[in-house]
Amino acid sequence: MCGIAGFVSTRKEKKEIVKNMCDKIIHRGPDSEGYYTDKLVALGHRRLSIIDLSTGTQPIYNEDKSIITVFNGEIYNYIELKNDLQKKGHSFTTNTDTEVLVHGYEEYKEKLPEKLRGMFAFVIWDKKNSTLFAARDYFGIKPFYYTQIDNELLFASEIKSFLVFPAFKKELNKDILPLYLSFNYAPTTETFFKNVYRLDPGHYIIFKDNKLVIKKYFELSFDAKDEPFEDAVNKISDIMEDSVNKHMLSDVEVGSFLSSGIDSSYIVSLAKPENTYTIGYDTPKYNEANYAKDLAKRLKIKNKTKKITKEEYLKIIPKIMYHMDEPLADPSAVALYFVSQLASKDVKVVLSGEGADEFFGGYNSYQDAVNYSFYNKIPFGIRHLISKICSIFPEHRGLNFLVRRGQKLEDSYIGVNKVFSEKEANKILNIPVKTKLKDVTKPIYDAVAGQDEIIKRQAIDINFWLIKDIFQKADRMTMANSIEGRVPFSDIEVFKVARTLTKDKKVTKQNTKVALRKAAQKTIPNESYKKKKLGFPVPLRDWMKEEDFYLTIKDAFKKPIALELFDYDKINKLLEDHKNNKKDNYKKIWTIFCFIIWYQEFFEKTREMKK
Repeated sequence: MCGIAGFVSTRKEKKEIVKNMCDKIIHRGPDSEGYYTDKLVALGHRRLSIIDLSTGTQPIYNEDKSIITVFNGEIYNYIELKNDLQKKGHSFTTNTDTEVLVHGYEEYKEKLPEKLRGMFAFVIWDKKNSTLFAARDYFGIKPFYYTQIDNELLFASEIKSFLVFPAFKKELNKDILPLYLSFNYAPTTETFFKNVYRLDPGHYIIFKDNKLVIKKYFELSFDAKDEPFEDAVNKISDIMEDSVNKHMLSDVEVGSFLSSGIDSSYIVSLAKPENTYTIGYDTPKYNEANYAKDLAKRLKIKNKTKKITKEEYLKIIPKIMYHMDEPLADPSAVALYFVSQLASKDVKVVLSGEGADEFFGGYNSYQDAVNYSFYNKIPFGIRHLISKICSIFPEHRGLNFLVRRGQKLEDSYIGVNKVFSEKEANKILNIPVKTKLKDVTKPIYDAVAGQDEIIKRQAIDINFWLIKDIFQKADRMTMANSIEGRVPFSDIEVFKVARTLTKDKKVTKQNTKVALRKAAQKTIPNESYKKKKLGFPVPLRDWMKEEDFYLTIKDAFKKPIALELFDYDKINKLLEDHKNNKKDNYKKIWTIFCFIIWYQEFFEKTREMKK
């Protein structure tokens, strides 16, 4: 795992500039650094040594040094690719997975990403043709950002690398704030920095003669196939065993995160790493560490646990926002930071369970499609009328159901963790809303038109929640602690199996992830495979009612940027109503608070790079 940065430009002093860019992300690769510069390009790399510790230093070159690459990620099928490329006449000088990229590009050109199994964001400089080629993996496990300044193209693993580029102008992109309030993250290719963009997963870019071309090489699609339940279960068992084995490939020790749920328990039961790591809280009802310890004991492996205090949680938020690059209001990011910190004392690589819910149908809300099928038999026109009438009244659990089921999914569902509705965001903001939520999700719904409701929900949650929240925090929090996070569920070969599952193998009235649970039952030695989806339980809603936490948030709501962008009376009412138990507003409050803290970190503080 590493960090990359660089630019295409004719400016001088390239080595100094690209080194400064890489120094901003030294946490991604503290083991070594490497650079390539010529008249047109500068490539930089910070290395966290995982595979081929002795000769894997980047940049990596082809035989005549006309093709150069810097790479962030892991290629799990690199041995097979290397053997194939050697048969085609290519000569290798290292044992690193990175080298298959330069020879693979020679052989396959822009078809290269389709050949790869892994998580990756890489840049290749074709010196003979003065062409830059870059690609990001299928599901966006690894990050890639870019920006153009006149005729210069900049790229990096993290946006903070751009801040030290001489011509970069740091400006807040206010237009994305309304979308963030609903999604709790930036949901588009635009970022919170003006003119800085993220390359979408499954895409590559070509930059030549000052022209940037972006193309898609992977299309997320579903193709449900009716097959016997046990056959589907066996396919899941086989591919998960294969994926975990691939993800254990390393020249250093691999550990694993372990919660109380099925996803990490399944991975740990397959991998049986020497060390596992669990986070809990000093509030008993939010602490599930005992479940993890039970599994570790049965597997005869080690489990290390840390309990997070309220004071630790609140104190670390500015650092979390700094490493995140953009505001992300997912409370579990803090737990992920601390569990990564705990693991970093022993290992450089950890396995984690991201992707299982989105691929195999794990969210409790997916059960709506089967639990309330009776209500869906009522003509939509009647349901829609009931929905409109109920939406007039204050939110209530029963009424919320009637509102949801009287709307088309395409008009209402933006993901499992919607925070503010469009109407609510408009009310609390002092700036105009330029992009509607439906405009953001429409391309995804169009791609799965005609599919069942669960597939539509999966498509939305993979493209938004998984890619832009879960993988964002997973990459940033592990890398902030200089360890590599690997996600065996989010493997392209695993998805090829998951995409064929019919609805009944994903969700029933009794359970979620039905076929996956049956596969996991064969391997997990306790009853973790039965546990319902809990997420990362955090005592945040309770802490916000306590005086110190409450006053910290109240003070943030009075900051100049908050007063400029938000209606103070309205956001303060959210806080007061929550503290006085009138309404559960903790998600809304947290989303606003995280944005303010993030803004302070990047626009109000001047400081050296945080370690």
